[in-house]
Amino acid sequence: MSRAEVLESEGPQGVDRTGGAAGVRAVSPLWTLGLLRSELVTTFRRWRTLALLGVLAAVPVLIGIAIKIETSDGGSVGGGPEVGGGPAFLTQITNNGLFLVFAALAATLPVFLPMAVGVIAGDAVAGEANAGTLRYLLVAPAGRTRLLLAKYAATLVFCLAATLAVAVSALIVGALLFPLGDVTTISGTSISFGDGLIRAVLIALVVAASLIGLAALGLFVSTLTNSGIAAMATTVGLVITVQILDTIPQLHGIHPYLFPHYWLSFADLLREPFYWDDVLKNLGLQGVYAAVFGSAAWARFTAKDISA
Repeated sequence: MSRAEVLESEGPQGVDRTGGAAGVRAVSPLWTLGLLRSELVTTFRRWRTLALLGVLAAVPVLIGIAIKIETSDGGSVGGGPEVGGGPAFLTQITNNGLFLVFAALAATLPVFLPMAVGVIAGDAVAGEANAGTLRYLLVAPAGRTRLLLAKYAATLVFCLAATLAVAVSALIVGALLFPLGDVTTISGTSISFGDGLIRAVLIALVVAASLIGLAALGLFVSTLTNSGIAAMATTVGLVITVQILDTIPQLHGIHPYLFPHYWLSFADLLREPFYWDDVLKNLGLQGVYAAVFGSAAWARFTAKDISA
């Protein structure tokens, strides 16, 4: 269902077309679901979205091929033990292809995933305004709050889709290029491949949840301008700036309050038993960012003079 079909099914301003003078019709839950479906279809039909997912899926392929070539003569993986500040996943890939999932997520989470989410979130409202379709969407009876929620929900679905694109691609490449078997945890214990696969799914969900604060921040930025390019650039610029701040030792006092600070804590889910402290701190911090910037986006959008 396209946006035009969703709006047409309800009529302008929610007027009941069957009753003539019946007045304004209350918004139905089915209309809200139709709006969300329209946002999802619009988001995932764009070539930009498909290109972003394609680039993310290509990262594990490049990592896997590079490691396969480097170790083809029996050598070990070089370049140090860490990936993006994370644990030594790269050195484990040749023994177990499942570790390519963890290495790819650790490599994409600091840069590629947040930049992709920043592009989608930054364009959510500003892109509609720039294209001249925002006023048309607001003719519908759902109102600004429901429209904003639908756009945020669509952005969160993209967060999950982007994370799964990396994880699934890494799992396929890892299975094709390297052996699979029991998984050695960070704690040094061994778990079955099935348990390792379950942990990989859990880690992917945690990584996707790590982006909800950024999604809200990008949505807020998107309500501040009518230029989609400006909103996307600003959101991506904020991601880069905050990442830099998180690496400056002199600013250690504010590090725990920066949204990317606990991103790589997902590695603690590969311990035996799980170590939840930093993971829960990360999820709680993302929830705070989502609440603060989601509220700011709502306050701005509901009071905004829509001229496009």
